[in-house]
Amino acid sequence: MKDPLLIEVTRGSVVESVHRVDIALVDGTGKLVEAWGDSGRPTLPRSSLKPIQATPLVSEGIVASNGLTDEQLAISCASHGGEPRHVQIVDRWLEQMGYSHAALECGSHLPSHSAAARDLIASGVNADSRHNNCSGKHTGFLCMAQHLGVNVAGYLSPDHPVMKKLVTPAIEDFCRVNLSDQTPGIDGCGIPVWSIPLSHLAGGWSQLRARGSGRRLLEAMAREPFLVAGTERACTRIIELAGGDAVVKTGAEGVFCGVDLRTGHAFALKTRDGEARGAEVATEWLLDRLGCIDFAAPRLLRNWSGETVGEIRVSKNQN
Repeated sequence: MKDPLLIEVTRGSVVESVHRVDIALVDGTGKLVEAWGDSGRPTLPRSSLKPIQATPLVSEGIVASNGLTDEQLAISCASHGGEPRHVQIVDRWLEQMGYSHAALECGSHLPSHSAAARDLIASGVNADSRHNNCSGKHTGFLCMAQHLGVNVAGYLSPDHPVMKKLVTPAIEDFCRVNLSDQTPGIDGCGIPVWSIPLSHLAGGWSQLRARGSGRRLLEAMAREPFLVAGTERACTRIIELAGGDAVVKTGAEGVFCGVDLRTGHAFALKTRDGEARGAEVATEWLLDRLGCIDFAAPRLLRNWSGETVGEIRVSKNQN
């Protein structure tokens, strides 16, 4: 087993910080082909699991029966910045189903995109659940509940039909795990979050590309990268750089997953310190190895005046 991937943060000639990254890389069948650090570490996937959680929209025929668009599918997989287009798509989808934003149980926060947050504050309008970065996923859950013909209230509960009949079985199926003996944690948006070995999470992403339901979502994300995250966000930037060759999705606490749409090779990674910047650089480095993007130059570190003062890079001593 290789050591964890080391991401160095330099200032001048000094290495100021180091992020250690565990990585599992699998082939198109889900077989582990390369690993750095502990590829079997139990991991809370957080938002990197969103495309798998959204697969019932396709597998249950909801896309066809509701005429769902690429925009709606991409936003269901998103951790969006709460920019106007993100909110508008969620709002239209809710209206299409006959719901208001009050049906969303994800809670509210200001848009994570700073300019959108400033504009909202300046308008005198309070943030609501539509601005939550997970509102697209939750709107998808409402769509699943409506399809099942069940009461939407309480859809966050592990025992609600949306979770029990659709979402949790999809996670078990794609990631090849048995969650029946686990007591889930609670994610930031209120849904159950399960512990999954990193290699199985990577395998779940390979299955997204291998199966029709997953591939339909990946294609929507590739066609609508802005909706997956937003302005100056890593997921959007990386998907755009890949030009249709790869799709990625971040998760909180330094998680990142992705898949090469040409070969089916997929990965899951997590920084041991939970730091996102290390995960982003590791993702770009890995996609370069797969031939999906060009990661020739390290990321520059700048001070408040815009002066370059260091860089964020893969360690020169990396094996």
